[in-house]
Amino acid sequence: MSNDLKQKIAESKKYITSQVAFEPKIGIILGTGLGSLADGIDVVGTVDYSNIPHFPVSTVESHAGRLIFGNLRGKPVVAMQGRFHFYEGYTLQKVTFPIRVLQALGIETLIVSNACGGLNPLFNKKDIMIITDHINLLGQNPLIGPNDDSIGDRFPDLYNCYDKELVKLAESVALEQKLPVKKGVYVAVSGPNLETAAEYRFLRIIGADVVGMSTVPEVLAARHQGTKVMAFSIITDMGLPDAIKPCSLDDVIGAAKAAEPKLRELIAGCVEKM
Repeated sequence: MSNDLKQKIAESKKYITSQVAFEPKIGIILGTGLGSLADGIDVVGTVDYSNIPHFPVSTVESHAGRLIFGNLRGKPVVAMQGRFHFYEGYTLQKVTFPIRVLQALGIETLIVSNACGGLNPLFNKKDIMIITDHINLLGQNPLIGPNDDSIGDRFPDLYNCYDKELVKLAESVALEQKLPVKKGVYVAVSGPNLETAAEYRFLRIIGADVVGMSTVPEVLAARHQGTKVMAFSIITDMGLPDAIKPCSLDDVIGAAKAAEPKLRELIAGCVEKM
């Protein structure tokens, strides 16, 4: 990480803290169709991405593009209402820049959510999956380039990438809420097109349970800087190679919104016990 990037992080932080005097301990990324997960937050202040120096701006429908600061079940959090994707034309360094800024603001844990396609035939549309591991097929990595050892190791170990204790916590909270959840592996592809039947078959063969176009870059940046990670997927469509059906963005957003109240309660319950 270059001094130039450190300077940009400092400038972003300076602007944000001039707008909201609040130190979050938990960061939450709200994925496609999941923006209203922020409804449970007792809001202290908001900052639009477009006003933050060096921040990218969301270009995808359903991504509002702002930071929301406040308390969730008594815990200080900051939620990213809208994230960035490789397919929007951003470099992965730009995609993950907000994760660097969130750490500078004080977060110690990052909760990531996304909408995804299901590959595991035992899963169903609108299921919630706790991510336990990932496969990076983006063809890129946000850690490529100069490394600053004061931020993280040149070769970060991903042994506990999706924190095992946080996975157990999510399972425990889901059980208390009588919410059935799945666990599995998320594979990231660049998109923006959905996959062919042959690609779905390939992704399942290599060990993926769901497929999406986000999450992995943010997780890599978070783990590089020592931030713990908990992550969830809402399955919005099924990519079963012999039973593919047409799927639109409206379908994805509709399915995400239908499952969203359950995920909102699950995340809130996890935050309360952190």
